[in-house]
Amino acid sequence: MHTRGLDAADLDESTIPDLRRRLDAGVLSAVELAEAYLERIRTVDPKLRSVLFVDPNALVAAAASDRRRAAGQRIGPLDGIPVLIKDNIDTADLPTTAGSRALLVAPARADATVVRRLRAAGVVILGKTNLSEWANFRSTYSTSGWSALGGQTVNPHVLDRNPSGSSSGSAVAVAASLAQVAIGTETDGSIVGPGGANGVAGCKPSIGMVSRTGVVPISAAQDTPGPMARHMIDVAITLSVMRGADPNDPITATCPRDGIADYAAELDPDALHGARIGVWRIPGQGAGVDHVLASTVDILAAAGAKPIPVDLPYVRELGDVELPSMWAEFRDGLERYLTTRPGAPRTLAELIRFNVEDPVELSRFGQDHLEAAAAAPPLTDQAYLRGRARATELARRSIDEPMATHGLDAIVVPSNGPAWLIDYEAGDKDEIGSSSPAAVAGYPTATVPAGFDGRLPIGVSFIAGQYADARVLALATAFEQASQARRPPTYLPTID
Repeated sequence: MHTRGLDAADLDESTIPDLRRRLDAGVLSAVELAEAYLERIRTVDPKLRSVLFVDPNALVAAAASDRRRAAGQRIGPLDGIPVLIKDNIDTADLPTTAGSRALLVAPARADATVVRRLRAAGVVILGKTNLSEWANFRSTYSTSGWSALGGQTVNPHVLDRNPSGSSSGSAVAVAASLAQVAIGTETDGSIVGPGGANGVAGCKPSIGMVSRTGVVPISAAQDTPGPMARHMIDVAITLSVMRGADPNDPITATCPRDGIADYAAELDPDALHGARIGVWRIPGQGAGVDHVLASTVDILAAAGAKPIPVDLPYVRELGDVELPSMWAEFRDGLERYLTTRPGAPRTLAELIRFNVEDPVELSRFGQDHLEAAAAAPPLTDQAYLRGRARATELARRSIDEPMATHGLDAIVVPSNGPAWLIDYEAGDKDEIGSSSPAAVAGYPTATVPAGFDGRLPIGVSFIAGQYADARVLALATAFEQASQARRPPTYLPTID
């Protein structure tokens, strides 16, 4: 197979603009690029288990891209770029399962809106990624990265460590150079957590920037797809294509368009110069995380930013009100979604029974989130409405108040603690919790590699106010360029 120098290091280091220049110059074809990534999926992914399904038509799509380019009809910056899609996002020609054997039925009737936008931009979909089953909303004692269909996705830096969730496969796949970009989803931490833990970049956009139509739901108030990649510029380019209004997702109609056609064009290597950055230090995260945050502060200052210590005042109370709201929203949203999937369970109660009767589904952990959601009140319930309103208020005030008090451009905080050992008895280690304020508020977050705790990557998240997506992307990209913290994974079996 001739791929014109596309070895692992070349794939790891190349950005979308790099690849686009080579494609446009004719020194690389989209077919060769797709073949290089498919070969890595074949040879590297068996030890990672990050890819659930490979698209048999990937090379057909790549050849179509080559024909467009030869005819001078390239249709945008993503034309011919290989992408993986998290398997809770509908694809009409591939299974969509959320990792559950209950959804291993006929494919969805149509592509999700975000997949349709990506196809229209000429991407080459390589396949679907594994995930924490039901986007990590099945059990409080779950093990991230595990699904009944895909088994356990592992962290490519140290293979006995957890990849975090729920966009585990998406993060691992881009870290291991199995695709140029992967699409994840986040309800609370499912992009920024695995992004940080696997040493890649990602963006959870403002709620309403990207359509959720055709995405297996958890919470209509918090769910959003978002891009993950090794390089922030690739995240920015992909988000520019993904976003847009969708009449089938009314919240996208309320999201103001910012007049920016291309987030990548707004990136500025000097974006940190003169910026006021709040530094949110979460206690109890260990010396390694503290060291990375201290290094982050030094890098920010050297780049001309003013780091200012801040606290987010309502985070503890926020944790008490978020989850009950999500139970109610999950029941409502999932049962609506199931009506679109012939052959699948029709209700949450049927899904719970399916899992009890299935020989694999409950083999690692239970389904207490599903059971709590089945007992949750309808979305017309006054207690639910008060709880969701309170959660949104606390989350927004947690960010808005320190930003206003200190005149901040953004807040920076560690995205993750060091990846924990995979342990089905103990389940997941407590997450760092830094994602919740922006997730519940519907505000944007961009995570970017910041350093290592020993052999394990640590990322930092840039958080800002509603619809400040361009700002967090610019600040995170400037930090990425200043820190040069990302390293490719080494696939260590364990840490001595």
